[in-house]
Amino acid sequence: MERWILIILVIMPGVWSGDWGVTLKSQCALKGTSVVLKCKYDYPSGHFVTSVGWYKARYVSGVGRLYPVRDPPSSPGHFRYAGNRWSDCSLEINDVQHTDEGQYYFEFETTFNRWMSRTYSHLSVKGLTAHAQPGTVTEGADVSLTCESGCDTPVNIVWFKDGLPARNPVFQARREDAGQYHCAILGQESVRSASVALNVHYAPEKVTLSMNPSGDIVKGSSITFSCSSDASPPVTQRGYSLYKDGHFVRSGQSHAISDVQPSHSGMYYCQAWNNISRRGNDLMKSAEVHLDVQYQPMNISVSMGPSNVVAGSSVNLTCSGAANPAAESYTWYRRTASSRSMLQVGSGQVLSIPSMEASHTGLYSCQARNQLGESNSTEVLLTMREEQRGSQSLPITAGIGVSLFVTLVLALLLLWRKQRTHAEKKTVSDSRLSGRGTTSTATEDQSDSVYVNIHTFPSSPPPATDVTPHNAIMAPVSCEDEVTYSTVTIKPRNPPPPHHGDRALQGSGSKARENDESVIYATVAKSR
Repeated sequence: MERWILIILVIMPGVWSGDWGVTLKSQCALKGTSVVLKCKYDYPSGHFVTSVGWYKARYVSGVGRLYPVRDPPSSPGHFRYAGNRWSDCSLEINDVQHTDEGQYYFEFETTFNRWMSRTYSHLSVKGLTAHAQPGTVTEGADVSLTCESGCDTPVNIVWFKDGLPARNPVFQARREDAGQYHCAILGQESVRSASVALNVHYAPEKVTLSMNPSGDIVKGSSITFSCSSDASPPVTQRGYSLYKDGHFVRSGQSHAISDVQPSHSGMYYCQAWNNISRRGNDLMKSAEVHLDVQYQPMNISVSMGPSNVVAGSSVNLTCSGAANPAAESYTWYRRTASSRSMLQVGSGQVLSIPSMEASHTGLYSCQARNQLGESNSTEVLLTMREEQRGSQSLPITAGIGVSLFVTLVLALLLLWRKQRTHAEKKTVSDSRLSGRGTTSTATEDQSDSVYVNIHTFPSSPPPATDVTPHNAIMAPVSCEDEVTYSTVTIKPRNPPPPHHGDRALQGSGSKARENDESVIYATVAKSR
Protein backbone atom coordinates (compact mmCIF):
# COMPACT_ATOMS: atom_id res chain seq x y z
CA MET A 1 0.00 0.00 0.00
CA GLU A 2 2.79 2.44 0.81
CA ARG A 3 4.49 1.75 -2.48
CA TRP A 4 1.33 2.67 -4.34
CA ILE A 5 1.11 5.91 -2.47
CA LEU A 6 4.68 6.66 -3.32
CA ILE A 7 3.97 6.22 -6.98
CA ILE A 8 1.07 8.60 -6.71
CA LEU A 9 3.20 11.21 -5.05
CA VAL A 10 5.74 10.97 -7.80
CA ILE A 11 3.07 11.55 -10.45
CA MET A 12 1.40 14.51 -8.68
CA PRO A 13 2.98 17.83 -9.67
CA GLY A 14 4.19 20.23 -7.05
CA VAL A 15 5.39 17.60 -4.77
CA TRP A 16 8.96 17.88 -5.91
CA SER A 17 8.89 21.50 -7.09
CA GLY A 18 9.34 23.27 -3.82
CA ASP A 19 8.17 26.64 -5.33
CA TRP A 20 4.98 28.53 -4.78
CA GLY A 21 3.34 29.86 -7.96
CA VAL A 22 0.25 30.30 -10.14
CA THR A 23 0.31 30.66 -13.95
CA LEU A 24 -2.66 32.47 -15.55
CA LYS A 25 -3.61 33.37 -19.17
CA SER A 26 -5.90 36.18 -20.31
CA GLN A 27 -8.87 35.26 -22.45
CA CYS A 28 -11.30 36.87 -24.93
CA ALA A 29 -14.84 35.62 -25.05
CA LEU A 30 -17.89 36.49 -27.10
CA LYS A 31 -20.90 37.53 -25.22
CA GLY A 32 -23.18 34.57 -24.70
CA THR A 33 -20.50 31.95 -25.19
CA SER A 34 -18.66 29.82 -22.63
CA VAL A 35 -14.99 30.35 -21.85
CA VAL A 36 -12.35 28.59 -19.71
CA LEU A 37 -9.73 30.70 -17.96
CA LYS A 38 -6.56 28.61 -18.16
CA CYS A 39 -4.69 28.29 -14.85
CA LYS A 40 -1.75 26.23 -13.43
CA TYR A 41 -0.42 26.29 -9.87
CA ASP A 42 2.49 24.73 -7.89
CA TYR A 43 3.64 24.45 -4.30
CA PRO A 44 6.53 22.91 -2.32
CA SER A 45 6.72 19.19 -1.61
CA GLY A 46 5.15 17.92 1.51
CA HIS A 47 2.09 20.15 1.16
CA PHE A 48 -1.39 18.99 0.45
CA VAL A 49 -4.02 21.30 -1.07
CA THR A 50 -6.97 21.67 1.21
CA SER A 51 -9.00 24.41 -0.60
CA VAL A 52 -9.06 26.46 -3.80
CA GLY A 53 -10.86 29.61 -4.84
CA TRP A 54 -11.23 32.31 -7.49
CA TYR A 55 -11.56 36.04 -6.87
CA LYS A 56 -12.48 38.96 -9.06
CA ALA A 57 -11.17 42.43 -8.57
CA ARG A 58 -13.65 45.27 -8.22
CA TYR A 59 -12.61 48.87 -8.23
CA VAL A 60 -14.39 51.46 -6.20
CA SER A 61 -13.12 55.04 -6.44
CA GLY A 62 -9.92 53.77 -7.99
CA VAL A 63 -9.30 51.27 -5.19
CA GLY A 64 -9.48 47.61 -6.13
CA ARG A 65 -10.78 44.89 -3.87
CA LEU A 66 -11.05 41.16 -4.37
CA TYR A 67 -14.36 39.42 -4.02
CA PRO A 68 -14.97 35.67 -4.23
CA VAL A 69 -16.47 34.49 -7.48
CA ARG A 70 -20.02 33.22 -6.93
CA ASP A 71 -22.93 32.34 -9.18
CA PRO A 72 -25.53 35.08 -9.60
CA PRO A 73 -28.89 34.07 -8.14
CA SER A 74 -30.55 34.18 -11.54
CA SER A 75 -27.92 32.02 -13.25
CA PRO A 76 -26.84 28.98 -11.30
CA GLY A 77 -23.79 27.21 -12.76
CA HIS A 78 -22.53 30.43 -14.25
CA PHE A 79 -19.08 29.77 -12.71
CA ARG A 80 -17.60 26.26 -12.43
CA TYR A 81 -14.18 25.22 -11.14
CA ALA A 82 -12.68 23.11 -13.90
CA GLY A 83 -9.33 22.32 -12.21
CA ASN A 84 -8.12 19.86 -9.51
CA ARG A 85 -6.36 19.85 -6.16
CA TRP A 86 -2.80 19.51 -7.34
CA SER A 87 -1.98 21.45 -10.49
CA ASP A 88 -4.93 22.58 -12.70
CA CYS A 89 -6.85 25.58 -11.49
CA SER A 90 -8.93 26.46 -14.61
CA LEU A 91 -12.26 28.32 -14.28
CA GLU A 92 -15.19 27.83 -16.67
CA ILE A 93 -17.65 30.70 -17.20
CA ASN A 94 -20.92 29.96 -19.00
CA ASP A 95 -23.09 32.45 -20.91
CA VAL A 96 -20.51 35.13 -20.68
CA GLN A 97 -21.88 38.61 -20.18
CA HIS A 98 -20.24 41.98 -20.21
CA THR A 99 -20.48 42.03 -16.43
CA ASP A 100 -18.06 39.11 -16.36
CA GLU A 101 -15.33 41.18 -17.90
CA GLY A 102 -12.45 41.94 -15.49
CA GLN A 103 -9.42 40.64 -13.57
CA TYR A 104 -9.48 37.21 -11.96
CA TYR A 105 -7.13 35.89 -9.26
CA PHE A 106 -6.61 32.31 -7.99
CA GLU A 107 -5.93 31.35 -4.42
CA PHE A 108 -5.18 27.93 -2.88
CA GLU A 109 -4.54 26.72 0.65
CA THR A 110 -2.38 23.78 1.75
CA THR A 111 -1.92 22.03 4.97
CA PHE A 112 0.87 24.45 5.91
CA ASN A 113 0.29 27.64 3.91
CA ARG A 114 -2.05 29.83 1.72
CA TRP A 115 -1.03 31.28 -1.59
CA MET A 116 -2.63 34.04 -3.82
CA SER A 117 -1.53 34.51 -7.39
CA ARG A 118 0.67 37.51 -8.01
CA THR A 119 -0.84 38.12 -11.48
CA TYR A 120 -4.32 37.84 -12.85
CA SER A 121 -6.23 36.52 -15.82
CA HIS A 122 -8.04 39.27 -17.70
CA LEU A 123 -11.29 38.32 -19.35
CA SER A 124 -12.40 40.49 -22.29
CA VAL A 125 -16.02 40.16 -23.32
CA LYS A 126 -16.79 41.06 -26.89
CA GLY A 127 -19.81 40.75 -29.11
CA LEU A 128 -20.66 40.17 -32.72
CA THR A 129 -21.29 43.33 -34.69
CA ALA A 130 -23.34 43.24 -37.88
CA HIS A 131 -22.93 45.79 -40.69
CA ALA A 132 -25.01 46.43 -43.80
CA GLN A 133 -23.21 48.35 -46.50
CA PRO A 134 -24.95 50.60 -47.35
CA GLY A 135 -27.58 50.68 -44.65
CA THR A 136 -29.96 52.59 -46.91
CA VAL A 137 -30.13 51.65 -50.54
CA THR A 138 -32.36 52.30 -53.51
CA GLU A 139 -34.10 49.29 -54.93
CA GLY A 140 -31.80 47.47 -57.35
CA ALA A 141 -28.48 48.53 -55.77
CA ASP A 142 -25.89 46.09 -54.32
CA VAL A 143 -25.78 45.31 -50.57
CA SER A 144 -23.00 43.63 -48.53
CA LEU A 145 -23.49 42.22 -45.02
CA THR A 146 -20.44 41.79 -42.74
CA CYS A 147 -20.09 40.42 -39.19
CA GLU A 148 -17.22 41.46 -36.90
CA SER A 149 -15.96 39.84 -33.67
CA GLY A 150 -13.64 41.48 -31.14
CA CYS A 151 -11.90 38.19 -30.45
CA ASP A 152 -9.27 36.62 -32.66
CA THR A 153 -10.83 33.22 -32.35
CA PRO A 154 -12.24 32.29 -35.81
CA VAL A 155 -15.90 31.43 -35.81
CA ASN A 156 -18.42 30.34 -38.43
CA ILE A 157 -21.03 33.03 -39.02
CA VAL A 158 -24.63 32.65 -40.16
CA TRP A 159 -27.12 35.44 -41.00
CA PHE A 160 -30.73 36.00 -40.04
CA LYS A 161 -33.33 38.50 -41.28
CA ASP A 162 -36.20 39.26 -38.96
CA GLY A 163 -35.39 36.04 -37.07
CA LEU A 164 -35.34 33.83 -40.17
CA PRO A 165 -32.26 32.52 -42.00
CA ALA A 166 -31.16 34.98 -44.64
CA ARG A 167 -29.67 34.40 -48.06
CA ASN A 168 -26.15 35.26 -49.12
CA PRO A 169 -24.60 38.30 -47.42
CA VAL A 170 -23.99 39.94 -50.81
CA PHE A 171 -27.04 40.55 -52.96
CA GLN A 172 -28.94 43.04 -55.09
CA ALA A 173 -31.49 44.82 -52.94
CA ARG A 174 -35.18 44.30 -53.45
CA ARG A 175 -37.91 46.00 -51.49
CA GLU A 176 -38.67 42.75 -49.67
CA ASP A 177 -35.04 42.64 -48.46
CA ALA A 178 -35.66 45.57 -46.16
CA GLY A 179 -35.65 44.50 -42.51
CA GLN A 180 -33.55 43.70 -39.41
CA TYR A 181 -30.42 41.59 -39.88
CA HIS A 182 -28.14 39.93 -37.29
CA CYS A 183 -25.27 37.47 -37.41
CA ALA A 184 -24.63 34.51 -35.10
CA ILE A 185 -22.16 31.72 -34.51
CA LEU A 186 -23.00 28.52 -36.29
CA GLY A 187 -23.99 25.93 -33.72
CA GLN A 188 -24.35 28.61 -31.07
CA GLU A 189 -27.10 30.67 -32.66
CA SER A 190 -27.92 32.18 -29.30
CA VAL A 191 -24.61 33.99 -29.56
CA ARG A 192 -25.71 36.72 -31.89
CA SER A 193 -25.07 40.28 -32.77
CA ALA A 194 -27.33 43.20 -32.30
CA SER A 195 -29.71 43.75 -35.20
CA VAL A 196 -28.89 46.16 -37.98
CA ALA A 197 -31.50 47.68 -40.25
CA LEU A 198 -31.41 47.58 -44.02
CA ASN A 199 -33.60 50.21 -45.65
CA VAL A 200 -34.57 49.76 -49.28
CA HIS A 201 -36.06 52.87 -50.83
CA TYR A 202 -38.58 52.70 -53.65
CA ALA A 203 -41.16 54.92 -55.26
CA PRO A 204 -44.78 54.91 -54.01
CA GLU A 205 -46.88 51.94 -55.03
CA LYS A 206 -50.44 50.88 -54.38
CA VAL A 207 -51.53 54.51 -54.17
CA THR A 208 -55.13 54.44 -52.98
CA LEU A 209 -57.76 57.14 -52.46
CA SER A 210 -60.59 56.28 -50.09
CA MET A 211 -63.77 58.21 -49.33
CA ASN A 212 -65.49 58.09 -45.97
CA PRO A 213 -68.38 57.55 -45.85
CA SER A 214 -68.64 55.71 -49.11
CA GLY A 215 -71.74 55.23 -51.21
CA ASP A 216 -74.44 57.86 -51.70
CA ILE A 217 -73.53 61.31 -50.40
CA VAL A 218 -76.36 63.72 -49.68
CA LYS A 219 -76.02 67.49 -50.01
CA GLY A 220 -75.10 69.11 -46.70
CA SER A 221 -73.37 66.06 -45.22
CA SER A 222 -69.63 65.75 -44.50
CA ILE A 223 -67.03 63.60 -46.22
CA THR A 224 -63.31 62.89 -45.88
CA PHE A 225 -60.86 61.87 -48.59
CA SER A 226 -57.79 59.87 -47.46
CA CYS A 227 -54.80 58.93 -49.56
CA SER A 228 -52.41 56.06 -48.75
CA SER A 229 -49.51 54.30 -50.43
CA ASP A 230 -46.73 51.75 -50.03
CA ALA A 231 -43.45 53.64 -50.24
CA SER A 232 -40.01 53.85 -48.69
CA PRO A 233 -39.43 56.29 -47.26
CA PRO A 234 -43.08 56.83 -46.43
CA VAL A 235 -44.79 59.68 -48.25
CA THR A 236 -45.04 62.77 -46.08
CA GLN A 237 -48.09 64.99 -45.72
CA ARG A 238 -46.77 67.36 -48.36
CA GLY A 239 -46.06 64.44 -50.66
CA TYR A 240 -49.78 63.81 -51.25
CA SER A 241 -51.88 65.93 -53.62
CA LEU A 242 -55.63 65.70 -54.23
CA TYR A 243 -57.15 66.46 -57.64
CA LYS A 244 -60.73 66.89 -58.88
CA ASP A 245 -61.49 66.50 -62.58
CA GLY A 246 -57.79 67.04 -63.29
CA HIS A 247 -57.57 70.26 -61.23
CA PHE A 248 -55.47 70.59 -58.07
CA VAL A 249 -57.53 70.77 -54.86
CA ARG A 250 -54.99 70.74 -52.02
CA SER A 251 -51.93 69.01 -50.53
CA GLY A 252 -52.08 66.57 -47.64
CA GLN A 253 -52.92 62.99 -46.91
CA SER A 254 -56.54 63.79 -46.05
CA HIS A 255 -59.12 66.39 -47.05
CA ALA A 256 -62.44 66.94 -45.28
CA ILE A 257 -65.53 68.67 -46.68
CA SER A 258 -67.95 69.60 -43.91
CA ASP A 259 -70.83 70.84 -46.10
CA VAL A 260 -70.98 68.91 -49.34
CA GLN A 261 -72.60 70.75 -52.26
CA PRO A 262 -73.51 69.62 -55.79
CA SER A 263 -70.51 71.55 -57.08
CA HIS A 264 -68.27 69.07 -55.25
CA SER A 265 -69.40 66.25 -57.52
CA GLY A 266 -66.68 64.93 -59.81
CA MET A 267 -63.86 62.46 -60.31
CA TYR A 268 -61.17 62.58 -57.59
CA TYR A 269 -57.71 61.03 -57.44
CA CYS A 270 -54.52 61.58 -55.46
CA GLN A 271 -50.84 61.58 -56.32
CA ALA A 272 -47.99 60.44 -54.07
CA TRP A 273 -44.34 61.51 -54.17
CA ASN A 274 -41.34 60.62 -51.97
CA ASN A 275 -38.44 61.87 -54.10
CA ILE A 276 -37.81 58.38 -55.50
CA SER A 277 -38.58 57.85 -59.14
CA ARG A 278 -39.51 54.63 -60.86
CA ARG A 279 -38.80 54.22 -64.53
CA GLY A 280 -38.45 57.99 -64.78
CA ASN A 281 -41.79 58.71 -63.15
CA ASP A 282 -41.79 60.63 -59.87
CA LEU A 283 -45.54 60.99 -59.28
CA MET A 284 -47.69 57.93 -58.74
CA LYS A 285 -51.42 58.29 -59.26
CA SER A 286 -54.30 56.48 -57.58
CA ALA A 287 -57.42 55.18 -59.25
CA GLU A 288 -60.24 57.71 -59.58
CA VAL A 289 -63.08 57.88 -57.08
CA HIS A 290 -66.44 59.30 -58.16
CA LEU A 291 -68.21 61.66 -55.78
CA ASP A 292 -71.88 61.89 -56.74
CA VAL A 293 -73.67 64.38 -54.51
CA GLN A 294 -77.40 63.74 -54.34
CA TYR A 295 -79.90 66.50 -53.57
CA GLN A 296 -83.58 67.29 -53.78
CA PRO A 297 -84.87 69.42 -56.68
CA MET A 298 -83.58 72.97 -56.66
CA ASN A 299 -83.69 76.11 -58.84
CA ILE A 300 -87.09 75.09 -60.22
CA SER A 301 -88.44 77.46 -62.86
CA VAL A 302 -91.30 77.65 -65.38
CA SER A 303 -90.64 78.65 -68.96
CA MET A 304 -93.15 79.41 -71.70
CA GLY A 305 -93.69 81.65 -74.72
CA PRO A 306 -95.42 85.03 -74.44
CA SER A 307 -97.25 85.39 -71.15
CA ASN A 308 -100.09 87.23 -72.94
CA VAL A 309 -101.63 84.52 -75.12
CA VAL A 310 -104.17 85.09 -77.87
CA ALA A 311 -107.51 83.46 -77.22
CA GLY A 312 -107.85 80.11 -78.93
CA SER A 313 -104.13 79.57 -79.45
CA SER A 314 -102.06 76.85 -77.76
CA VAL A 315 -99.39 77.33 -75.10
CA ASN A 316 -96.90 75.00 -73.37
CA LEU A 317 -95.49 75.56 -69.90
CA THR A 318 -92.25 73.67 -69.11
CA CYS A 319 -90.96 72.91 -65.61
CA SER A 320 -87.17 72.62 -65.30
CA GLY A 321 -84.53 72.55 -62.57
CA ALA A 322 -81.67 70.57 -61.09
CA ALA A 323 -82.02 67.34 -59.10
CA ASN A 324 -79.97 64.24 -58.32
CA PRO A 325 -81.41 61.75 -58.75
CA ALA A 326 -83.60 63.25 -61.45
CA ALA A 327 -87.09 64.42 -60.52
CA GLU A 328 -89.57 61.57 -60.46
CA SER A 329 -92.73 63.64 -60.79
CA TYR A 330 -93.95 67.13 -61.66
CA THR A 331 -97.21 68.70 -60.43
CA TRP A 332 -98.80 71.90 -61.81
CA TYR A 333 -100.84 74.42 -59.83
CA ARG A 334 -102.84 77.51 -60.75
CA ARG A 335 -103.94 80.34 -58.50
CA THR A 336 -106.44 82.93 -59.68
CA ALA A 337 -106.69 86.52 -58.55
CA SER A 338 -109.99 85.85 -56.84
CA SER A 339 -108.74 82.88 -54.85
CA ARG A 340 -105.68 82.44 -52.71
CA SER A 341 -105.88 78.65 -52.81
CA MET A 342 -103.80 76.62 -55.25
CA LEU A 343 -105.61 74.40 -57.69
CA GLN A 344 -103.85 71.36 -59.13
CA VAL A 345 -104.24 71.55 -62.89
CA GLY A 346 -101.91 68.88 -64.26
CA SER A 347 -98.82 66.72 -63.98
CA GLY A 348 -95.74 66.01 -66.04
CA GLN A 349 -92.80 68.18 -66.95
CA VAL A 350 -94.78 69.99 -69.69
CA LEU A 351 -98.26 71.43 -69.16
CA SER A 352 -100.06 71.88 -72.50
CA ILE A 353 -103.08 74.13 -73.07
CA PRO A 354 -104.36 73.39 -76.61
CA SER A 355 -106.83 76.29 -76.77
CA MET A 356 -106.45 79.32 -74.57
CA GLU A 357 -109.58 80.46 -72.76
CA ALA A 358 -110.32 83.03 -70.11
CA SER A 359 -110.58 80.27 -67.48
CA HIS A 360 -106.93 79.39 -68.10
CA THR A 361 -105.61 82.74 -66.91
CA GLY A 362 -103.87 82.92 -63.53
CA LEU A 363 -100.61 82.36 -61.69
CA TYR A 364 -98.96 79.04 -62.54
CA SER A 365 -96.29 77.15 -60.59
CA CYS A 366 -94.85 73.65 -60.67
CA GLN A 367 -93.55 71.30 -58.02
CA ALA A 368 -90.71 68.83 -58.72
CA ARG A 369 -90.13 65.81 -56.48
CA ASN A 370 -87.52 63.06 -56.13
CA GLN A 371 -86.73 60.53 -53.42
CA LEU A 372 -84.93 63.18 -51.33
CA GLY A 373 -87.64 65.83 -51.28
CA GLU A 374 -89.53 68.40 -53.30
CA SER A 375 -89.23 72.02 -54.38
CA ASN A 376 -91.61 74.61 -55.89
CA SER A 377 -91.00 77.10 -58.62
CA THR A 378 -91.88 80.76 -58.50
CA GLU A 379 -95.24 81.73 -59.96
CA VAL A 380 -95.62 83.01 -63.52
CA LEU A 381 -98.61 84.96 -64.81
CA LEU A 382 -100.52 83.69 -67.84
CA THR A 383 -103.05 86.09 -69.37
CA MET A 384 -105.28 86.07 -72.46
CA ARG A 385 -105.98 88.76 -75.06
CA GLU A 386 -108.44 89.01 -77.95
CA GLU A 387 -107.26 88.81 -81.52
CA GLN A 388 -106.18 92.23 -82.78
CA ARG A 389 -108.18 92.89 -85.99
CA GLY A 390 -106.52 96.20 -86.54
CA SER A 391 -103.38 94.49 -87.51
CA GLN A 392 -105.24 92.60 -90.25
CA SER A 393 -107.04 95.77 -91.57
CA LEU A 394 -103.80 97.68 -91.87
CA PRO A 395 -103.01 96.29 -95.35
CA ILE A 396 -106.60 97.03 -96.43
CA THR A 397 -106.33 100.61 -95.20
CA ALA A 398 -103.04 101.02 -97.00
CA GLY A 399 -104.61 99.62 -100.17
CA ILE A 400 -107.54 101.98 -99.92
CA GLY A 401 -105.22 104.94 -99.43
CA VAL A 402 -103.22 104.02 -102.52
CA SER A 403 -106.40 103.58 -104.55
CA LEU A 404 -107.70 106.98 -103.44
CA PHE A 405 -104.42 108.59 -104.36
CA VAL A 406 -104.45 107.04 -107.83
CA THR A 407 -108.09 108.04 -108.29
CA LEU A 408 -107.33 111.62 -107.27
CA VAL A 409 -104.46 111.82 -109.74
CA LEU A 410 -106.65 110.48 -112.53
CA ALA A 411 -109.44 112.92 -111.62
CA LEU A 412 -107.01 115.84 -111.75
CA LEU A 413 -105.75 114.71 -115.14
CA LEU A 414 -109.30 114.41 -116.48
CA LEU A 415 -110.18 117.81 -115.07
CA TRP A 416 -107.12 119.35 -116.65
CA ARG A 417 -107.97 117.77 -120.01
CA LYS A 418 -111.55 118.97 -119.81
CA GLN A 419 -110.48 122.47 -118.95
CA ARG A 420 -107.99 122.48 -121.79
CA THR A 421 -110.62 121.32 -124.26
CA HIS A 422 -112.99 123.99 -122.98
CA ALA A 423 -110.30 126.62 -123.34
CA GLU A 424 -109.60 125.59 -126.90
CA LYS A 425 -113.30 125.76 -127.80
CA LYS A 426 -113.55 129.16 -126.15
CA THR A 427 -110.61 130.42 -128.17
CA VAL A 428 -112.22 129.32 -131.45
CA SER A 429 -115.53 130.94 -130.45
CA ASP A 430 -113.78 134.16 -129.56
CA SER A 431 -112.00 134.23 -132.88
CA ARG A 432 -115.28 133.85 -134.74
CA LEU A 433 -116.90 136.64 -132.84
CA SER A 434 -113.98 139.00 -132.86
CA GLY A 435 -115.53 141.06 -135.67
CA ARG A 436 -118.85 141.64 -133.91
CA GLY A 437 -117.90 141.69 -130.31
CA THR A 438 -117.03 144.74 -128.32
CA THR A 439 -114.07 145.26 -126.13
CA SER A 440 -116.10 144.78 -123.03
CA THR A 441 -117.50 141.57 -124.38
CA ALA A 442 -114.04 140.24 -125.15
CA THR A 443 -112.96 141.34 -121.72
CA GLU A 444 -115.94 139.60 -120.20
CA ASP A 445 -115.25 136.39 -122.09
CA GLN A 446 -111.63 136.45 -121.04
CA SER A 447 -112.60 136.93 -117.46
CA ASP A 448 -114.80 133.90 -117.66
CA SER A 449 -111.93 131.66 -118.84
CA VAL A 450 -110.03 129.30 -116.62
CA TYR A 451 -106.30 129.83 -116.69
CA VAL A 452 -104.07 126.86 -116.23
CA ASN A 453 -100.42 127.52 -115.94
CA ILE A 454 -98.20 124.52 -116.59
CA HIS A 455 -94.58 125.20 -115.71
CA THR A 456 -91.75 123.00 -116.63
CA PHE A 457 -88.26 123.93 -115.64
CA PRO A 458 -87.07 126.47 -118.21
CA SER A 459 -83.54 127.67 -118.20
CA SER A 460 -84.74 131.30 -118.15
CA PRO A 461 -87.87 133.01 -116.78
CA PRO A 462 -90.86 132.98 -119.15
CA PRO A 463 -91.95 136.26 -120.77
CA ALA A 464 -94.69 138.20 -119.14
CA THR A 465 -98.13 137.74 -120.67
CA ASP A 466 -99.59 140.64 -122.55
CA VAL A 467 -103.18 140.06 -121.63
CA THR A 468 -104.28 139.90 -118.05
CA PRO A 469 -107.92 139.95 -117.13
CA HIS A 470 -108.77 142.81 -114.95
CA ASN A 471 -110.72 140.56 -112.61
CA ALA A 472 -107.96 137.94 -112.27
CA ILE A 473 -105.33 138.27 -109.53
CA MET A 474 -102.17 136.58 -110.65
CA ALA A 475 -99.69 135.53 -108.00
CA PRO A 476 -96.08 136.14 -108.82
CA VAL A 477 -94.39 133.13 -110.36
CA SER A 478 -90.89 132.32 -109.29
CA CYS A 479 -88.81 130.10 -111.52
CA GLU A 480 -86.06 128.44 -109.61
CA ASP A 481 -83.87 125.49 -110.29
CA GLU A 482 -85.31 123.37 -107.52
CA VAL A 483 -88.96 124.36 -106.78
CA THR A 484 -91.69 126.06 -108.93
CA TYR A 485 -94.83 127.53 -107.37
CA SER A 486 -97.88 128.45 -109.50
CA THR A 487 -101.21 129.62 -108.17
CA VAL A 488 -104.33 130.60 -110.17
CA THR A 489 -107.25 132.20 -108.42
CA ILE A 490 -110.57 132.70 -110.20
CA LYS A 491 -113.03 135.08 -108.53
CA PRO A 492 -116.58 135.56 -109.85
CA ARG A 493 -117.97 139.07 -110.44
CA ASN A 494 -121.27 140.52 -111.30
CA PRO A 495 -121.95 139.97 -114.99
CA PRO A 496 -122.36 143.10 -117.20
CA PRO A 497 -125.69 143.79 -118.72
CA PRO A 498 -126.10 142.15 -122.05
CA HIS A 499 -126.04 144.10 -125.27
CA HIS A 500 -129.15 144.26 -127.32
CA GLY A 501 -127.54 142.95 -130.42
CA ASP A 502 -125.93 139.96 -128.80
CA ARG A 503 -128.81 137.72 -128.00
CA ALA A 504 -127.11 134.81 -129.60
CA LEU A 505 -124.23 135.13 -127.15
CA GLN A 506 -126.43 135.70 -124.16
CA GLY A 507 -127.28 132.07 -123.80
CA SER A 508 -123.72 130.88 -124.12
CA GLY A 509 -122.55 133.55 -121.72
CA SER A 510 -125.14 132.43 -119.25
CA LYS A 511 -123.88 128.92 -119.45
CA ALA A 512 -120.32 130.09 -118.98
CA ARG A 513 -121.34 132.02 -115.90
CA GLU A 514 -123.00 128.94 -114.49
CA ASN A 515 -119.73 127.07 -114.82
CA ASP A 516 -117.79 129.91 -113.24
CA GLU A 517 -119.77 129.87 -109.99
CA SER A 518 -117.14 127.60 -108.42
CA VAL A 519 -113.62 128.64 -107.34
CA ILE A 520 -110.71 126.39 -108.17
CA TYR A 521 -107.43 126.59 -106.29
CA ALA A 522 -104.60 124.56 -107.67
CA THR A 523 -101.03 124.36 -106.46
CA VAL A 524 -98.42 122.34 -108.31
CA ALA A 525 -94.99 121.87 -106.76
CA LYS A 526 -92.27 119.81 -108.43
CA SER A 527 -88.70 119.28 -107.41
CA ARG A 528 -85.95 118.33 -109.76
